[in-house]
Amino acid sequence: MIAPMTPPTATPPPLTEDDIQRLQALLDGVPAPLEPLDVSALDGYLCGVLLQPQPVLPAQWWPGVVDVDARPLPAGFDAAELQALVQRRHAELAQAIARRDWFDPWVFQLDEEAMPSEAVLPWVAGFAAAQDRFPGLMASDDPALVEPLALLYLHFERDDLEDADALLAVIDTLEPPDDLAEAVQDLVRSVMLIADVTQPRRRTPPGHARPGPGPRSRSGRRARR
Repeated sequence: MIAPMTPPTATPPPLTEDDIQRLQALLDGVPAPLEPLDVSALDGYLCGVLLQPQPVLPAQWWPGVVDVDARPLPAGFDAAELQALVQRRHAELAQAIARRDWFDPWVFQLDEEAMPSEAVLPWVAGFAAAQDRFPGLMASDDPALVEPLALLYLHFERDDLEDADALLAVIDTLEPPDDLAEAVQDLVRSVMLIADVTQPRRRTPPGHARPGPGPRSRSGRRARR
């Protein structure tokens, strides 16, 4: 069981590079046959959890962190440090989303030859894993969700998107990002656009505008010619 979380009273300090490396080491230490998320997928998963129309309790989302099939940790396994780091990132992302502030997704450059989609795919896969476990967001028929979801799911192979005609129709109008910086910007922008639907705000306080430049076309990306 994960320890109860209390709402943070102040913005939690971002995890440092050392913290992220420690978190990955702790995830790697989860015993087989469990298959935990890596830190990039974890980051997308937490965003996918936080964007649900109804709050998801820690006891509900935690099993998906330590195993892709949500199998329980073995008795006696000490997950306290792992839980603490994951909860800290959860709180950091929750406040960024609530305030519509920029955050740095945990996306890592693979190598100079890798395409941007290859680098962001683990993050998007984690986001998609959250949707598989908690279908509230994807069950919404709000048309405003289609474009930001398309910006995320365009990184998947087309054959992986079954029964997603509305998404595919928009994806077909989009060009892949030119570089990793643009791909990362699209992740954050999509998160904020989804939050505008699932967690609408009455007004945007000064200094907390949605990150990134405005849309370059109706869909927010260059349309294919």
